[in-house]
Amino acid sequence: MKKRRQNEEMVLGDLLKSFVGKNKLDTKGLNQVQIREVWNNQMGPAIAKYTTGIKLKHDTLFVQLSSSVLREELSYGKEKIIRNLNEEMNQELVKKLVLR
Repeated sequence: MKKRRQNEEMVLGDLLKSFVGKNKLDTKGLNQVQIREVWNNQMGPAIAKYTTGIKLKHDTLFVQLSSSVLREELSYGKEKIIRNLNEEMNQELVKKLVLR
């Protein structure tokens, strides 16, 4: 039997992270895309329907909502939302959540 190389045993996500890290590529753009997907998955389709914009700037996530009632309701659970998003992203990416 041939020995498998380490790269052959890695999953695709690990390979991409390794590639980005080794080549010192900017992960800001990747995080922008991923945080949108994570927001929609974590918050569900009902809240995603009222989400009109998501922007990650440094460690602050800005979320634009079309419903003022929903914005008020979500503001009560900001800490839990941040914790869930960071857990799903597998990194401490979001430290502050601003609902607009």
